[in-house]
Amino acid sequence: MIVQQIVEKINNNQRFLVVAHESPDGDAIGSTLGLALALRDMGKDVVAYNVDGVPEIMRFLSHSDMLVDCLPDNAHFDVAFVLDAGDVDRTALPVKDLCQTIINIDHHPHSTFGDLCYVDTSACATAILVHRVLMACQYQPGMAVAQALYLGILSDTGSFRYASANQECFAVAAELVGLGIDPWHVSSHLYESLAPERMRLLGLVLPSLQISSSGRYASIAMTLDILKESGADEEHSDGFVNYPRAISGVEVAVFFNQISENCFKISFRSRGSIDVGSLARQLGGGGHHNAAGAKINGSLEQVRTSVFQSLDQLFS
Repeated sequence: MIVQQIVEKINNNQRFLVVAHESPDGDAIGSTLGLALALRDMGKDVVAYNVDGVPEIMRFLSHSDMLVDCLPDNAHFDVAFVLDAGDVDRTALPVKDLCQTIINIDHHPHSTFGDLCYVDTSACATAILVHRVLMACQYQPGMAVAQALYLGILSDTGSFRYASANQECFAVAAELVGLGIDPWHVSSHLYESLAPERMRLLGLVLPSLQISSSGRYASIAMTLDILKESGADEEHSDGFVNYPRAISGVEVAVFFNQISENCFKISFRSRGSIDVGSLARQLGGGGHHNAAGAKINGSLEQVRTSVFQSLDQLFS
C-alpha cells in the first residue's frame, strides 16, 4: 500500500524537504507546515519551502516562520515531499536535482509525477492525505500540527461549503477540534482579518465585472495598473474569483490576473455542471473539476476573447 511505503521512507531517511505550489492557498500552507512540523517532532531534519512564502493572513499559524523562500546552494535531501502541486514545476524548484526520492501527495487529478505518487481525488484537501500518512506513522498531532491541517481543510472546502466536504472531511476536522483547535480563531484570521489594501483592490476590480449574454459565466479582471493603484500585493486578490460565481445563474466564474506585461493567470471556478479542470488543461493549465487555472499570453482583450470563446463552446 502506498501509504505504508511513504511511512517506510519516513522511517528510513533523515533529511526532508517539504514543498507545495507557488501562490500558495490554505491547503498548500497548511499541508506543508503540518507535515514539516510532524517530521521535526519525529526527529527528522526538515526544510519547509514555498517560493512565495506564507500569505499574510496565514502567518498566525504557530511556527509559520519555519517556511523559507530560499535554499542554500548546496542543499540536498534524502526525500522531497511535493504537496498539492499538480505538477512538480509549480514548486518553482529543481526538485529532482535536490533529492534522491520524490513523494507526490495530492488530490488534484492528472498529478502523476514522483517516485511515490499518493493521489486521491476523493480527498477534500491534501491536508487530509497528510493526516492519513501521519496516522499511519502512529503520530499524535500536537496543537501546531492540528491547527495547520485544520486550516488546510477549512480553506480548500470553502469553510465546508463545497461538495468535496465529505464524511472523512468532517471526521478529521472534528478530531482536530477535539485536540483543542478553536474554529473561530482559525476562521477569523482567514476570513475576517483582511488588510485594508485588499478592500481597496476589490473596489477597483469589481467594476471590471462582465456577465455573458447567457448569464451562465462571468468574469472580473485585475491589471498591473489596478494592483499598483491599490497599493496591494497579488496575494490580496486571493478568493476574488468567488465574487462572480456568487451571481445568481452563473455556473462558471473567471478571474483574469495580469502577472506581466503580456501574460495573465486565469482562475476558474465552477458550480459543478462544467468541468473547468478540463478547460484549464486545454489552455495549458490544470486543476479540479470545480477549481482550475492556466496562464495565457496576450493582452487582456485577447485573453478574454480566447477564454470566452472556449466557454461559449462549452455552453453551446
